[in-house]
Amino acid sequence: MKTDPTFGYDLTTLLAVGGPVEPPDFADFWRGQYARIRELPLRWRIGETDCPHPGYTLWEVGYDSLDGFRVGGWITQPRGISPEIGLVVGHGYGGREGPDFDLPGPPAVTIFPCARGFHRSAHPDFPADSQRHVLAGIERRETYVHLGCVAELWGATSVLAEAFPEIARTVFYIGGSFGGGIGALALPWEDRIRRAYLDVPSFGNHPLRVQLRCSGSGLAVRRRFLRDPRVLDVLAYFDAAIAARHIRIPVLVSAALADPAVPPPGQFAVYNALAGPKELVVRQSGHPARVEDDRAVRSAVERWFETGRVF
Repeated sequence: MKTDPTFGYDLTTLLAVGGPVEPPDFADFWRGQYARIRELPLRWRIGETDCPHPGYTLWEVGYDSLDGFRVGGWITQPRGISPEIGLVVGHGYGGREGPDFDLPGPPAVTIFPCARGFHRSAHPDFPADSQRHVLAGIERRETYVHLGCVAELWGATSVLAEAFPEIARTVFYIGGSFGGGIGALALPWEDRIRRAYLDVPSFGNHPLRVQLRCSGSGLAVRRRFLRDPRVLDVLAYFDAAIAARHIRIPVLVSAALADPAVPPPGQFAVYNALAGPKELVVRQSGHPARVEDDRAVRSAVERWFETGRVF
């Protein structure tokens, strides 16, 4: 049976979607994890490499994360100018094969970390396909793979700030789908990031999400939940809609009315819960995205980050 990508919601009902009950120690858990990663020696290294784009300098970067995991990624810097913006970019659940030279917003020194298991962070303990990756270590909150993925974003922020101290005061975040949900989990505790853009963010309202017959990583989680409902006890600590209640910085969200992979009510649950200044751009479709939506979103992101420049 073909999935209805709206899951029976329209814009009015999407804007009314709430979030699940927050575990009493949710904030304490995440603050503790953030303090833990900030104390770790990152042992970061960057090395310049050939760049396929003549307008940029490109470095390969590596740094340590939780449990001694070595993270790989890239850093780009526009040639001929001195950017005053730092940008941390999270990727979707297909991973990241290289840097993106066509991001919206002001010129920036940009770091593109690969989440554990993907491309330059490939590892046999973390499968590189979304339906297996999303279940890795899910038995306990301390071992769940998404904890490491969040830590990798914090580590990327530290590398950017240490390697390019001139932009440390103005760091922004961009993340879509997987990177939108993981970004929402990372942002409340990371006070060095001043402004963010989340595109079709995943992992919002897990109790609702597992009731919906979606595709992608949500399908694997739903199947696991149907075998063992206790999995929601762990996922409560990795719910982007709960985390959004603790985000105080300005956040732009693009959320879709139709999306078979990341159900729209989960996306809107993240936007609805945001506690700070926020703005919404509505996409007609999330996965796949529509060219018309992309144009409108790009214009909004350009304006959003330009407005946030503080020097």
